[in-house]
Amino acid sequence: MFSIGPYSITEKTVLAPMAGVTDQPFRKLCRSLGAGLVVSEMVTSDKRLWKTNKSRWRLDHSGEAEPISVQIAGGDAQMLAEAAKTNAEFGAQVIDINMGCPAKKVCNKAAGSALMKDERLVHEILTAVTAAVSVPVTLKIRTGWDRQSKNAIAIARMAEDAGIALLSVHGRTRADAYRGDAEYDTIARVKEAVSIPVLANGDIDHPEKAAQVLRDTGADGVMIGRAAQGNPWIFREINHYLKTGECLAPPAFEEVQTTLLNHLSALYQFYGDYMGLRIARKHLGWYFTAQGVAKTEYRHIHQLDSSQAQLSAVQQLLDTIDTIKDTAA
Repeated sequence: MFSIGPYSITEKTVLAPMAGVTDQPFRKLCRSLGAGLVVSEMVTSDKRLWKTNKSRWRLDHSGEAEPISVQIAGGDAQMLAEAAKTNAEFGAQVIDINMGCPAKKVCNKAAGSALMKDERLVHEILTAVTAAVSVPVTLKIRTGWDRQSKNAIAIARMAEDAGIALLSVHGRTRADAYRGDAEYDTIARVKEAVSIPVLANGDIDHPEKAAQVLRDTGADGVMIGRAAQGNPWIFREINHYLKTGECLAPPAFEEVQTTLLNHLSALYQFYGDYMGLRIARKHLGWYFTAQGVAKTEYRHIHQLDSSQAQLSAVQQLLDTIDTIKDTAA
């Protein structure tokens, strides 16, 4: 267990913020399957862009379990402070600042992990945002800009001094993107350098790995990103292993089927028919891949243009999935 301001997080598993993935339906699903905390996909700090449907969806946290954590992204301290303040007024109970995203379209705008190149600006942002809101502020970083510029420890200390309540560290530099192995030794040094809670992020894809990372880094929890795509059960599996030292059996196929279909329905309801079925396509790919279904078997579903047709085709595929897998084997 760890705390973020007044909020006690009873499980050590946290869903990482992922643009285009950790929307409201997925956050609710992961919470229901054991995630102790979920963080929204990043919201731009430029409020002039909030009139789009995408921003409207990202700002919707209705019916979510507390604490509601919203990630903001940008490179201007005052814009980030204003965005934090407005999100708190909209119901955000934790504000997370993005200094970890390696995407070029984010870094080219001097946001995300690009900010780590400018420690003076980092300090300006941290102090501005923490001063602007009364809710806890957390920070997500990488180990540095590149392998010659690893400054996670310096920024971690700066963050603690500025009043940041929790730090999440992805164990790679911005230049590494998602290549190579995560640097858990750097995360361990960050943890030793500060007294605020630290979450370890990067390559944690099964319960034994989560336990190992917690031992090796001393972190207070693990942040799960890509490993939850198509496998939201990973949160309860890690929670169970950490408490008992035993691995849970994989979810029964009936549960997989029910979860997948309910997730699709939630997407249609949240986004509407047009966007719901399109957003569902990537989730279907992740679910089916996790179940060992070849892309050739579900590619046709991506061509369908109504949620009813998509749902029907998914149900049909699920009904024959054992036959398909036996044939492939």
